[in-house]
Amino acid sequence: MTDFTIILSILVLATLGVIAFVIRRPELTSNLGGKVLAFLALCLLPGLLLLGGADRHYEQAKTTTFCVSCHVIEPYAESLLIDHPRFVPAAHFQNRRIPAERACYTCHTNYTMFGDVDDKIRGVRHVWHAVLGTGSDPVRIYSPFKNLACLTCHNGARSYEEQVAHIPFLKRMAEGKTSCLMCHNLIHEVDKLDRFPRWNPVSAR
Repeated sequence: MTDFTIILSILVLATLGVIAFVIRRPELTSNLGGKVLAFLALCLLPGLLLLGGADRHYEQAKTTTFCVSCHVIEPYAESLLIDHPRFVPAAHFQNRRIPAERACYTCHTNYTMFGDVDDKIRGVRHVWHAVLGTGSDPVRIYSPFKNLACLTCHNGARSYEEQVAHIPFLKRMAEGKTSCLMCHNLIHEVDKLDRFPRWNPVSAR
């Protein structure tokens, strides 16, 4: 249990205590001090709890652990350990080109002003379809993968801009007219995982 969770738990208990006190002694709200206490119990403290809990979940939902806790996503987590240099997610994950504990989020977030909000809406949509059994198998993203997800990290990198295969397409890729996935097209391939060997990290041996 983290310090933040402990603080939230204490705040929940304090809020419930104040609410119970106000309910048992409604006459207290007849004066200014009682009205302030009622405001704290019914508005301010619950509001703080809501914000704190939402922030906690918001950050937790960015973690790889959170994403792969869904059984539908398990094959995608397994694809991160494919031992093949052209597997894009695996190569990025295994070589720490992306933070290991934010692997899913780093590549699947929208790097725009309201990108994080859009991520959560798409996540809820995935859950909704999974619960109703109306989702695709394998899971499909709802819109074409944007180059911005790649270029947020790779743009300006010497290894990217001086790569002979990239040079003729740099402008078109920056404008989104040519997709990175046209060449880097081995992504999760969850329906073909049994064809590839797995990487066995030294730390896991």
